[in-house]
Amino acid sequence: MLLNRKKTYRSLTDEELIVAYKKNKRSNIIGELYNRYGHLVMGAAMKHLRNRVEAEDITMVIFEKLPKRLINSDIKLFKAWLYTVTRNEVYMFFRKKGIDKVELKEELIVHEELDLDLELEYKLKILIKEVELLKDPQKICILLFYIERKSYQEISTLLNVEIKKIKSAIQNGKRNLKIKLENCEEFRSI
Repeated sequence: MLLNRKKTYRSLTDEELIVAYKKNKRSNIIGELYNRYGHLVMGAAMKHLRNRVEAEDITMVIFEKLPKRLINSDIKLFKAWLYTVTRNEVYMFFRKKGIDKVELKEELIVHEELDLDLELEYKLKILIKEVELLKDPQKICILLFYIERKSYQEISTLLNVEIKKIKSAIQNGKRNLKIKLENCEEFRSI
């Protein structure tokens, strides 16, 4: 039976594995995620730490904390999420050692800037998806105000709606987005 379960886990996508873990909490699922991504976590940690022993320690810490994080997080793209978690663990490691980001080697800072570009692109995709899920008045007003840079008056004229309703839709839309994004680990600060 165990062999069949392993084959079953191998055939699942990352997202399906996460759903299965949240449902069954089987350590084999964490093992499968480790088999898929342990080397990538180790590589990302090595890129920043440049010390194999410390990178191995960070990798183990990440996979020890993974069960709780999987349960408490709303994960859209596991690989990108795991990379963010890895980077955050490395930064926490630096803080514990008393190393400020400013003191890091210039090469590490260049890598960090590239990582931030990827992270911002990923966050933008999540944000756009969440905006699309808003109710129409909020979604339309948010898009017109923030993306198309229309004024309240222009939106009011365009939609033939009172300015106070436009302001209300934008305010409610921002609040709803904030609530949704607070549940995404990618939008929590380290």
